[in-house]
Amino acid sequence: MIKAANIGKEFVVSVANKVGIMANMSKILADHGINIEGVAGYVSNNEAKIMLVTDDTIRAKEALEKNGYKNIKENEVLVLELENKPGALKIVTAKLTSEKIDIRYAYGTACPSGCPARLILSTSNNEKALVSFKAK
Repeated sequence: MIKAANIGKEFVVSVANKVGIMANMSKILADHGINIEGVAGYVSNNEAKIMLVTDDTIRAKEALEKNGYKNIKENEVLVLELENKPGALKIVTAKLTSEKIDIRYAYGTACPSGCPARLILSTSNNEKALVSFKAK
């Protein structure tokens, strides 16, 4: 069920929460030909945190910074491609549990059928998780 597992980079952009921030960020990236492969966000105390995984981390960070987004943190994350069918998440979480690896947060993408689901994870030990997913 796990088709691919890799270590990737995620940006966490912290900004004041206001209408249109995500629209502006996605426009900047699209205008630079950068694909967003995963996105999540939340608001806490009027500050928005937007997590992005893109197909070009260097250019994405440069484009965002050039357009005024200065509070950008880069994190290492685990990026998994899963068969898009029932039980895929169960297999991932059971494997992490058996290895005693804590999931700090997760977000993902999916399509109706025929393409893989993508799961982005921050864990207590991304490298150990990667090795366990790649072990046959």
